[in-house]
Amino acid sequence: MSLLSCLEHTPGGPVRGTVIWLHGLGASGYDFAPLVPHLGLTDVRYVFPHAPEAPVTINQGYVMPSWYDIRSLDHAASDREDPAGVRASAEHVHALIAREKERGVAHDRIVLAGFSQGAAMTLHIALRVEQPLLGAMVMSGYLVLGDTVKAEATEAGGKAPFLFAHGSADDVVPMAGGRAAYEMVTARGIQASWNDYRMGHEVNAEEVRDIRAFLHARFGSL
Repeated sequence: MSLLSCLEHTPGGPVRGTVIWLHGLGASGYDFAPLVPHLGLTDVRYVFPHAPEAPVTINQGYVMPSWYDIRSLDHAASDREDPAGVRASAEHVHALIAREKERGVAHDRIVLAGFSQGAAMTLHIALRVEQPLLGAMVMSGYLVLGDTVKAEATEAGGKAPFLFAHGSADDVVPMAGGRAAYEMVTARGIQASWNDYRMGHEVNAEEVRDIRAFLHARFGSL
């Protein structure tokens, strides 16, 4: 499998850890790169992969960057997302994690992060890893392939803490979906924090402060 194209911010000196950050539907790895200077971690590599381009059913089949096909706007629909697409994108992200190991960054020094569709992928992957991550950030996200979690979630996937963040006025991914994902995670005994903000489907300054605090706490624990 070929590696996804990525935008990267790499320190000039030794790299203490890595954040792999997955963008939302129709966006690109450039979306969250401007946040890097505001996070205050000068010895951490940031990897912002660009999702593969594919037709998306809810957008009239237009080809766009997407981690998987979304077939319905109904968040309760059991076949809302394409399972094969979710699993294929998970393999792409695992390949990026493996590359970090080759570059000297251990699995437990990696934080996986994502926004919206990228957050759904982050949650999916983080619950199923074979080796513990350092942490996972689920921003404006939701659960995909929920009926497979019980069979597929790993012991390693329960060791790293999660940050959940969501806008209370989000009309793209309703906050109830993010809250349900958070409650599923905590019901499994996984350490997780919930943060909501008076905003829509976006990221605001308050959320950036919480992201910064989470990252500093995780990398500070090394």
